[in-house]
Amino acid sequence: MSHASEGPSGSAQHAHAHHDAPGTAPTAPGHAAAPGSRPHGGSGWAAGGSMFAGVLMMVLGILDMLQGIVGIARDDVYGVIGDYVFEFNASAWGWIHLVIGLLVAVVGAGILSGATWAKAGGVALASLAIISNFLWLPYQPVWAIISIAIAVFVIWSLCTDDTPRGAGRVA
Repeated sequence: MSHASEGPSGSAQHAHAHHDAPGTAPTAPGHAAAPGSRPHGGSGWAAGGSMFAGVLMMVLGILDMLQGIVGIARDDVYGVIGDYVFEFNASAWGWIHLVIGLLVAVVGAGILSGATWAKAGGVALASLAIISNFLWLPYQPVWAIISIAIAVFVIWSLCTDDTPRGAGRVA
């Protein structure tokens, strides 16, 4: 016996299951998904964090590039420190910040555009930024600590966002 609401395979639930998001349990027709469940499994806060991470990476990349340009152009802008194991002159630090800043900004733009390579690149560059800012601590301690904290947030948000690239975007 066939019912009008049944799909071609003979089961209304089977027909509805084809429209559920991948990786989620099918819901019966007329029944809502469990409260708080998300179709792609991740937290909405983390997914929003990935967008924010892309913006932060672009802004921090541009600020790092400006910081690098200042270090290259004027070697006397940053304070001279005593004996420091990782001591470079300000020009060397300027080039380091300029190159890392450029890469961070490009990857941030890639994250915002939904590029598949950008999440892994973002995690790698944020890790590199943590290391370089740790070494930069004696020169600008407050800014280095802020940059480290932001890079940790970027790593967390990119690692916890499991939504597929392009999901939720308006065409």
